Amino acid sequence: MSKNLDTINHHESVVRTYIRNFPTVFTKAKKHKMWDEDGNEYLDFFSGAGALNYGHNDDHMKEKLIEYITSDGITHSLDMASTAKAEFLEKFDDVILKPRDLDYKVMFPGPTGTNTVESALKLARKVTGRTDIISFTGGFHGMTIGSLSVTGNSMKRQGAGIPLQNTVTMAYDNYVDHDTIVYLERFLEDSGSGVAIPAAMIVETVQGEGGINAARFDWLKQIEEICRRWGILLIIDDVQAGIGRTGSFFSFEAAGIKPDIVCLSKSLSGYGLPLAVTLIKPELDIWKPGEHNGTFRGNNHAFVTATAALDYWKDESFEKQIHEKSEIIYNFLDKIVSDYPEIKGEVRGRGFMIGIASEVEGISEKITARCFELGLIMETAGPNDEVFKLFPPLNIPKDELQKGLDIIEESVKDVVKNPVTN
Repeated sequence: MSKNLDTINHHESVVRTYIRNFPTVFTKAKKHKMWDEDGNEYLDFFSGAGALNYGHNDDHMKEKLIEYITSDGITHSLDMASTAKAEFLEKFDDVILKPRDLDYKVMFPGPTGTNTVESALKLARKVTGRTDIISFTGGFHGMTIGSLSVTGNSMKRQGAGIPLQNTVTMAYDNYVDHDTIVYLERFLEDSGSGVAIPAAMIVETVQGEGGINAARFDWLKQIEEICRRWGILLIIDDVQAGIGRTGSFFSFEAAGIKPDIVCLSKSLSGYGLPLAVTLIKPELDIWKPGEHNGTFRGNNHAFVTATAALDYWKDESFEKQIHEKSEIIYNFLDKIVSDYPEIKGEVRGRGFMIGIASEVEGISEKITARCFELGLIMETAGPNDEVFKLFPPLNIPKDELQKGLDIIEESVKDVVKNPVTN
């Protein structure tokens, strides 16, 4: 074990996780590659759990950030005005919101995904005067108390140490064999169901931690219709599925819906810098000044890189490339399931948020471990780590994408061939 790895293992809390799956010390990263202190090169199909959709150290963003820092631009400003913030807001409206006919006020709730979820839940309760939130099986929305209350994973919920209340869990699309929409509507219609009309429903269009479950567009459309009918606010958690990960900037675009509140973080800064926003329909923006705040909600370095990242979305060419490469990934995974029936696999997900769920206990973890040995970083997902998921950078060249896919196939082949030793 290296000295640096030994130092980290000795001093850092045992709560750490990724270091256990990728036991090396990384020293450098560029685009879709990472290197460790021994000079080993890795293809990155992890992308910071979706925080690096454009890869590592993008040249355009880096240039803008260095220019800003060396000119002594404002670093920290809470919610005071800064040129970096103004430029981001203007460009976000021009490049993202207006072309999609979306009208939202932008709230900066704090720097992480759980911050935007907490603000969304709080605002929904304030607007409606109701307390309950409907969430869905398999959902993951963050690790603070409010976000945990709408998260499905029992291990993570137990970490709260207190009862998690004022939430009701309903069945996500395809969670059970029968129509989950009928089940949901029945609960709302029946005054004896024990389920009060909630302030909001919070949903991921594709569930990341929950196992790469993708809701059908028709199901999402029906969820929106139910919310409209009952005066329930619709919150889309696009922290992981957004910013192009599922094919379009917002993951809900293809469903033709317009949520009341949208939660964004992870790849919003484009550079891996902490940044989160809560998008709010203007009529819902009823906060009192300071009613929700956070010391690091004015991360100007992140504003600078986020503004530069929006250049990817100035025309349709970037999104077209995502769709082309998504088809390559899907066809590859479909072939893996067909060629290696031993893994009892099922392709799940959408776009660049995709993977294979296996019925064979422990096999997905073995496959990702073998991938790491062969120079590919990839993680598992799902309540039992039953899915190995692919999260390559959206701008990875096709030949490099194919190299990663070849490593995955070799790993699957090795694990299937030697199920005991792997």
